[in-house]
Amino acid sequence: MTQSDTAQTQAQAQARFAVPAKHPMVTVLGSGDSLLRVIEQAFPAADIHVRGNEVSAVGPPGEVALIQRLFDEMMLVLRTGQPMTEDAVERSIAMLRASDDGSAEPGQETPAEVLTQNILSSRGRTIRPKTLNQKRYVDAIDKHTVVFGIGPAGTGKTYLAMAKAVQALQSKQVTRIILTRPAVEAGERLGFLPGTLYEKIDPYLRPLYDALHDMLDPDSIPRLMAAGTIEVAPLAYMRGRAQPLFTPVLTPDGWRPIGELRVGDLVVGSNGEPTPVLGVYPQGEKDIYRLSAQDGSWTLCCDEHLWTVRTASDRRRGERWRVLETKEMIGNLRAGHARRYELPMLTAPVQMPEQAVPMDPYALGLLLGDGCLTGSTTPSFATEDQELAAALETALPGVSVRHRGGPDYVLNRVKSPGDVITLANPVTAALRQLDLLGVRSHSKFVPEVYLRNTAEVRLAVLQGLLDSDGGPVTQTGRTCRVQYSTASITLRDDVIGLVRSLGGVAYTRRRLAEGRAQGTALAAHVHDSHVVDIRLPEGIEPFRLERKRRTYQQAGGGGRPMRFIESIEPAGREETVCIQVAAEDSLYVTQDHLLTHNTLNDAFIILDEAQNTNPEQMKMFLTRLGFDSKIVITGDVTQIDLPGGTRSGLKQVQDILDGVPDVHFSRLTSQDVVRHKLVGRIVDAYEKYDTQNGQSGK
Repeated sequence: MTQSDTAQTQAQAQARFAVPAKHPMVTVLGSGDSLLRVIEQAFPAADIHVRGNEVSAVGPPGEVALIQRLFDEMMLVLRTGQPMTEDAVERSIAMLRASDDGSAEPGQETPAEVLTQNILSSRGRTIRPKTLNQKRYVDAIDKHTVVFGIGPAGTGKTYLAMAKAVQALQSKQVTRIILTRPAVEAGERLGFLPGTLYEKIDPYLRPLYDALHDMLDPDSIPRLMAAGTIEVAPLAYMRGRAQPLFTPVLTPDGWRPIGELRVGDLVVGSNGEPTPVLGVYPQGEKDIYRLSAQDGSWTLCCDEHLWTVRTASDRRRGERWRVLETKEMIGNLRAGHARRYELPMLTAPVQMPEQAVPMDPYALGLLLGDGCLTGSTTPSFATEDQELAAALETALPGVSVRHRGGPDYVLNRVKSPGDVITLANPVTAALRQLDLLGVRSHSKFVPEVYLRNTAEVRLAVLQGLLDSDGGPVTQTGRTCRVQYSTASITLRDDVIGLVRSLGGVAYTRRRLAEGRAQGTALAAHVHDSHVVDIRLPEGIEPFRLERKRRTYQQAGGGGRPMRFIESIEPAGREETVCIQVAAEDSLYVTQDHLLTHNTLNDAFIILDEAQNTNPEQMKMFLTRLGFDSKIVITGDVTQIDLPGGTRSGLKQVQDILDGVPDVHFSRLTSQDVVRHKLVGRIVDAYEKYDTQNGQSGK
């Protein structure tokens, strides 16, 4: 801890600072005394001397006091293990001078508090605010739902917002990140630019991609984007999906936003088969409600949205499903203690085109359940059921499943005369191709090529998972349910997706690792267990393993999967759209395999270059806000590229939303520029010129 001994005279003051031995002087003074030179240049009226581990300063009392505070702050930063840089020293001096001359706000954060606030650590570097305004901007993102970051280029507005978005995704505060910016710099409409859509929009979005690569493993970004976890799109294309709600709708080729659908496009109907879109009808802004089912699935709709439902008495009397508006069901969701309205389910598994896979789907399910796929050793499998070991060997050509002892089996390559020793194990090669080599129990997942495949492939994967890590749960006087558990959140979600795509329902709950009894391995549980209770429709056999299949069938199977409306709650106002499909029942599959609409929730949304939005675009974007979402809007109102006469939506919104609760405006200045020092000076020069030009009337 820094010690000081200050003796003052009438004109001069003196202070001494002893640097603790655990901090080498090079960390305090900088390589080649670079930090010391910065301090000397900032305090020319003071004489600073270094002897051993002691620093002394002589000069005007005010300057010496600031130097003393500066070294105290530097020690606090160094104590955290973070190095001091020339830039950090300069910014610390600026903050201390602001607090000393009274220009700082009461209770202002200290330099150490600003410089040690870590947001994200990735790829060997830590992202943190570098200035006081940046720290307040970051704090505002934590505290508010909608935050505007307004300031000149180079102040870290977008970069810090993206760091907070990645932090929120990694901590599971949100499930999606959406990054967008208006594409107006070319002065042309995208449709008239040459090339594919990707080639058209890529130049406008490249800065966002570059920032993502700074914060995430580059190899993980394509997978996250393919899964829709991270989405980068120009605002013009978000508007096409957001003019209505940009709801994921299942098509034969996977999920597509409802706003991108056009007449003639195919979506998946309630029978699992493709059905064409006959019409797309914008409905304008309406009150929105959140409709939730008892299995955790939910969606958003307007109060006039039509739902196909039935009650218990309808079912007993054999009456047809009825069609009700949302507002007709509000306040009438219970019949005694029972849920009143049942929702329709898929009547058949979703049909998807066949894709070639590198490994038998049942074998993949078994290995995802009880296989060791770390890649550090030969792939292995653990089971007490010899039947599974035999099935695994049958499903893996060129592989011998060798019993090693107890429940352990090793998956060796079958050698043939003339083979070279460097030939890869077929299982290892397939796992590498599927990006599964090296996964642990808590990071396993079902590859996309299996999730988006035929019903037969999807069922085989599910059967392998259930034969290894699942089982039937019998209850006296009731049908049998299926239970599955995994330490992987991603695998849990993949299993739920497989079940729903086959027409079933799945409920999930978490068993905390802490305090849970040890299993047969006599090792403490490290990761929480995610338990999934499953019900599959008649004709969908969940097990191949004889003992599990026999128990399931003797209990009468799994019964009929059912979904009921649990709640309908107000959710604000939104622009809406209605699509008409050719299916006889007018139903199509949307998110969570519900047969209705959905909107943007649990997302961190960033609008960059917002000064180039017009007022209508800004309003459209802000009304995309869903449950448990956060919006950050960044821009520089001095760099507007809109056509002449068009007012910037970013300028207008400050007048409209100023003072609205949970909306915050953070303003950054040239003092917050973290690029080359000259950038801040250039910004100041332009601001001075604009001010003089406006005052002179030129």
